[in-house]
Amino acid sequence: MGKFISILILFLISFGEQAFPQTKSDLEAQRVKALEEIEYVDNILKSTSKEKEQGLNDLRVLGAKVVARESVISGMNNEIGLLESRIETNTIALEMMEADLISLREDYKKAVLFSYKAVKTNPNIVYILSAKDFNQGYKRIKYLQQISKFRRKEAEIIIDLKSEIEKVRDLLEKDLSEVSVLKANEVRHAQLLRNEQHNQQQLINSLGTKETQLRRELQQKQDLAKRIEKEIEDLIAAENARNKGDALTPEQVLVGDNFLENRGRLPWPVEKGVVTSKFGRHQHPVFKTLIEENIGIEITSNGKTVARSVFKGEVSTITAITGSNMTVIIRHGQYLSVYNNIVNVKVKKGDMVDTKQEIGEVFVDPNNGNTSVLKFMIFEKEYLDPELWIAK
Repeated sequence: MGKFISILILFLISFGEQAFPQTKSDLEAQRVKALEEIEYVDNILKSTSKEKEQGLNDLRVLGAKVVARESVISGMNNEIGLLESRIETNTIALEMMEADLISLREDYKKAVLFSYKAVKTNPNIVYILSAKDFNQGYKRIKYLQQISKFRRKEAEIIIDLKSEIEKVRDLLEKDLSEVSVLKANEVRHAQLLRNEQHNQQQLINSLGTKETQLRRELQQKQDLAKRIEKEIEDLIAAENARNKGDALTPEQVLVGDNFLENRGRLPWPVEKGVVTSKFGRHQHPVFKTLIEENIGIEITSNGKTVARSVFKGEVSTITAITGSNMTVIIRHGQYLSVYNNIVNVKVKKGDMVDTKQEIGEVFVDPNNGNTSVLKFMIFEKEYLDPELWIAK
């Protein structure tokens, strides 16, 4: 029974070693990405603070930093939870294996002692030669061989079990050390989060004192945004009208199917950036009575930024929109991806583009700390939330 328990425990530990690290490595990768995003947001905030007084877009960028910091802390808590669960499991396993080792040693000691006494009073050769006939003698030889093999097997199990006990002890020490480091880092990041939330609230209060000016600027931006959205809607309607009478080719259908299959895995339309305006209806970050409504998302980047196609397709429309530079629309079967606020367009209507192919540059605003804000949309019968389509 003891050996069965040991083998079962060893199997569970081996399985746990395969199951836990995969999830843990995912959490570590998420933490690294979140920390990279925080560093990138810091660079945006530093560059804008040098150029001008902080404004609404800075508040959105700072909000993205707070969300990333919360993600880091949440990930650390999940890692700690995984490690503590593994520590608890392996502690129980270690106690059972040590008890099993004692039992195995006692059994082995008794078996050796019994064998020694038997040989002393009745040597093996005498035991074999005292057989009634040849068959009985042969069976006694096989019996003695099996006893010898059993003793060797018992010794091997004891050695293997001791080795596994040492491995589990080493793993426990490593996990305990890692939990200690993670908890210390969690405390540090919690303090950083409190500082960032304080800065966020201060900026909200500061912007709130300029309500008249900010509301006027906000109204101008909303009017411009509505006009841009109306022009984009007209472009999409015209594009759909052109294609309405023509059935999609088999190749276009396949591209659309592949586009759908890659939902949640499409590359970002820029290499680096943070989402500073989300899709749909949202409460305004300063004026709580105002509701914002977006047909796409806005991605803020720092300095010169290349805009790129999120999937292979055909460039269907390129047009200028007053106050918002150029707009590029790419067809992916029945889906359309829309890129607004583009300059130095690198493609032309009718071009076939590949995934991540450069289509132009995002306009760099010298009056907004040299940030680049891309307006990005996905359409298929209706506007879809791009964040559900691009990789996390």
